[in-house]
This record gives sequence, C-alpha cells and structure tokens, in this order.
Amino acid sequence: MSPPLPLQKKVVLGLQHTIAMFGATVLVPLLTGLNPSVALFGAGLATLLFHVLTGLGVPIFLGSSFAFIAPIIAVLKAEGPAAVGGGLLAAGAMYLVFSALVKAVGVQRIQRIFPPIVTGPVIIVIGLGLANVAVNQAQSHWGLALVTLLAAIITSVFARGLFKMIPILIAVIAGYVTSLVLGAVEPAKLDAIREAAWVGLPAFHAPAFSWTAIFVLAPVAVVTFIEHIGDVIVNGRVVGKNFLERPGLPRTLFADGIANMVSAALGGPAATTYAENTGVLAVTRVYDPAVLRIAAGFAMLFGLSPKLAAVFQSFPAGVLGGVSILLFGMIASVGIRTLSEAKIDFAHSRNLIVVSLILVLGLGGAKVPLTFGGVHMELHGMALAALVGILANALLPASLDREELDAHPAGESPPASDSTRDVK
Repeated sequence: MSPPLPLQKKVVLGLQHTIAMFGATVLVPLLTGLNPSVALFGAGLATLLFHVLTGLGVPIFLGSSFAFIAPIIAVLKAEGPAAVGGGLLAAGAMYLVFSALVKAVGVQRIQRIFPPIVTGPVIIVIGLGLANVAVNQAQSHWGLALVTLLAAIITSVFARGLFKMIPILIAVIAGYVTSLVLGAVEPAKLDAIREAAWVGLPAFHAPAFSWTAIFVLAPVAVVTFIEHIGDVIVNGRVVGKNFLERPGLPRTLFADGIANMVSAALGGPAATTYAENTGVLAVTRVYDPAVLRIAAGFAMLFGLSPKLAAVFQSFPAGVLGGVSILLFGMIASVGIRTLSEAKIDFAHSRNLIVVSLILVLGLGGAKVPLTFGGVHMELHGMALAALVGILANALLPASLDREELDAHPAGESPPASDSTRDVK
C-alpha cells in the first residue's frame, strides 16, 4: 500500500479535478438559462453529500447532468426556474425509489445483468461518446489544443513526484498561458474577470411544484438511472474495486438522489457522476476519495467567488478540448481493458453480436423516442447502449458459444469459408 499523500498534494490534485469538471458543469446552466455559480456551488455540495452518504469511500464527483438539458429548457420557458427546481426534486426522489427496488431485487442480480461483455463496450461508448465534444472544442483552436495535449502527455510520461500526479492541471495552465500570449482569450471575458467581485453569494432560489414540470423532468431519471450504474461500474474498474457491492448500488443510488434534490433545492441543475473526473483518476492513478472532496470544496468556493468563476469561464475551448481528448480516450481504454481482463473470446459469434450492437447503437447517434402519457423523452447514447447490451446478452442463447467452443476447443477461430478468404 502506498503511503498517504500529504495535504498540500491533495489540495493541488483536488484543484485539478475541479478544472476537469468545470467546463461541463458550467456549460449546462449556460445552455439552459440557469445560474452557473449556483450550479458550481450545488455540484460541490452534492459531491460532499454523496461522499458522506456512501461512507467516504467512492472517488466520484457529481456535476451538471446533460440528460436534463432539453426538458429544463422547456420547463424554464413555460413555467420559470422555480418550477424547474420542483421537477428536478421529483427526479431526485425517483432515485430513492430505484434504490429501494434494487435493494429488494438484490445487487447480485444487477451484477449478472452487467457482465464484462456488456460493461466493457458500454464503458467504451461512454468515452468515445464524448469524443465529439473534445474534438469540437479542440478544433476551435487546434494550436492551443495541441499545446495543452502535449503538455499533459509529456508531464504524465516524463515528470516525477507531484508533477506526475497533476498532468491535467499543468496542461491547462500551459494552454491558458499560451492563449494569453497569443491573445486567444476573448477581451470581454478578461473585462469580466477585472470587474467581478472576489466574494458574492450565488442567486439561490427556492423550488415550486408543478405537476407539468414534474411529469416532464422526473421521467428522465429512468435514463440517468442506467447512466448511474454504468458510471459507478466505470469508476470501480478504474479504481480496482466493486462499488456495486460496497458500499452497494442501493446506497450510491440513494446518495445520488439526495445530492440531486439538494442541488435542485438551491436552484441548480441535476447532478450526475462525471466521466471527466473518472478520466483524471485513470491518468493520475490517485484514487483517494478525499481528493474529490477537496475538489468539491473548490467548486463551492468558485461558486461563492464571481472573480474565480470568471477566470475559469475565460478558458478558451481549445484548451478544454486538448485535455478532454486525453481524458475521454482514457475512459474508452478502460473499457478495452475490461474486455481484455475478462478474456472475452471474439471467435464466438455471440460475443461479437453483443459488442457490435452496443458500439454501433451507442456511438452511431441512434435515438429511441419514448412517450409516457404526455411526456416525451429519448433513449440514446450510453443509456441506449446499456439497455441493448443487457437485452442482447439475456436473449441470445449461450449455446451459440458452446457450439463453437465444442467445434474449436483451443479457442481458434473457425476456418474461413471460400467466400471470406482473402483474394490474392
């Protein structure tokens, strides 16, 4: 067991995690019309609550959820921000229901639903599903993106001591300094930094309950429930622990629900487990949950400091894209490692079918519209991939594998037919 990190190193590592989550957490309120400072404060508080309720042992950060963007915009336009808060409170309460259901069914049954043949490609979908976000940010200024990416790679490979643990932080600093030298930071954002106060309370507001808002927002929790399971599995794979068993999926669902409700009560967006921070864990290999709690403290501090929040909001998209390329790629690599460690044999058609369906439907932009009463929503991305993988793994007969294994006991691929041999 490695010796515990000193506090000063944990603080620096925590700041790195805050930088990793900042862009996405702020982007959601910017897209929906909610307050970014409230979102930051709510994300930090939600993360701290999640850690307390799960026994301080799960290195997860909760940031703004993208799944709720469209319904939040619809409710905000029709009924205002207070109704959004009430609807998101109801969505958080759905997690408490899911927690009770999972506890009644049993975690072992849930684990049988998510074997490596399902979780591996779903993890790949999580990472590569975010690839377009990273590339879109990077292509706004490829020069800044490459400077940032190279700084992260060089630091991760060649640095020693503390510097090796903070490649993302160093990369962002290098990219931001370069952007200042090149004049790539928008003048209006630099003016906003100068004019912003150092300390100020975010614009918190209380929720109001509307059945219309509840019916629009609460059903989205069905999708994020699947995302939660996938993200907890990914985090556990990176760390090398099974968080579905300990502290247990019912407990993580319960904690996520309470955290969502608290963020919504303040006027912030729904919170969800963040792949960005799981990517930082994979890069740094520092899995101490205390580091994530320090990151949560920084998020709350930034929410209470308009000036610090303005600094982070001034980061050019190219800088964020540079680090995102590495972080999201790391997540996809964990999925490949999951398949490799489970010794999944792709000579068997059943395995090929399950993985193929997950990858194509999860990454191809497939969307399945769902309607419950008057509520319309879509199943897509990782949630759709996970559901398809679960169904394919459950419905395809295992005899497909056994027949091929009997025919090829050494695990060799079957001989190519005349129609599939290479033409010389």
